[in-house]
Amino acid sequence: MSHAALVSDLSPDRQWRIVLARDHKFDGAFVYAVRSTHIYCRPSCPSRRPRRERVEFFAGPEAAQLAGFRACRRCRPGAAAAPDPRVPLVRNVCRLIDARPDQPASLAALAARAGVTPHHLLRAFRRVLGISPRQYRDARRLDRFRTELRARRGVSPALYEAGYGSTSRVYERAHAQLGMTPGAYRRGAPGARITYAVVPCPLGRLLVATTPRGICRVGLGGDAHQLEAGLRAEFPGAELRRDRGALAASVGAILRYLEGRAEALDLPLDVRATAFQRRVWEALRRIPYGATRSYREVAAAIGKPAATRAVARACATNPAALVIPCHRVVRADGGVGGYRWGIARKKALLEREGVPRP
Repeated sequence: MSHAALVSDLSPDRQWRIVLARDHKFDGAFVYAVRSTHIYCRPSCPSRRPRRERVEFFAGPEAAQLAGFRACRRCRPGAAAAPDPRVPLVRNVCRLIDARPDQPASLAALAARAGVTPHHLLRAFRRVLGISPRQYRDARRLDRFRTELRARRGVSPALYEAGYGSTSRVYERAHAQLGMTPGAYRRGAPGARITYAVVPCPLGRLLVATTPRGICRVGLGGDAHQLEAGLRAEFPGAELRRDRGALAASVGAILRYLEGRAEALDLPLDVRATAFQRRVWEALRRIPYGATRSYREVAAAIGKPAATRAVARACATNPAALVIPCHRVVRADGGVGGYRWGIARKKALLEREGVPRP
């Protein structure tokens, strides 16, 4: 069983981001198959990433084989990975936390129930998940809260079902975690006015979307309809209006950057984020043009040197490409690493910025 056995509710969009990031923690949670080659792989397979429309996801090798796909000879998705003794420990403690979402995630109490020392439990969590038990509890509670809101429950029932003890804690963090009040999020951001534009760019198609407070999404792709569909899925209740003229300044700034005629993208943002994601994204915006940082260096810069994998996940979920320059984060060995919008685009961006190739 892989580290990913701790996660059971992966959406296709999240699976695709995991594949782009080559996140080995999810090896064993699912496999992806490519229709054009009839081959299926682990999420961490080092092979070149296919186009999204050619990819299918399966719960395991058996399901992929029944669908007519054969195993990749490079990553050998059917072979069992070497077991990590920390995974069962972390999995059991996660179940304890999930069973009582309303209880504080005291490190000492959890360690005592698991029969290990607090230090050992904390190291195991950071090694397997990249976060602490308390951070896991907070993230799972927020996920449950979002799920309850999307189920069209009232804010108060969703709040208590998710394990929050009062409304004040949720509302004081609503802007940082949801980007809007919980009631607005529950309704899919109804009434929120989002203006967007999709234009040709040197890397294919560029989508820029803004609220009155700032840019909420920047995407890169080869298909304008897919970029628009992603925007609508993120804000199903919002009032979306396509208007390139209204976004002339923001779109122009990003295009000038892509064409090599500008080095800085100091544009206002209005993005939803956890506290950890926000710290990572702020650190990325401080990476100079033409420079790179490793995932480990970014983790150290935000004071979380053990959270390298969590930093990689924050990069993979960055909603504002280029403005938050996650393409400047590479592997410590000099490899390019993953990129939500495609490895080829990441390489092209680094080349345009004059980053020397390893």
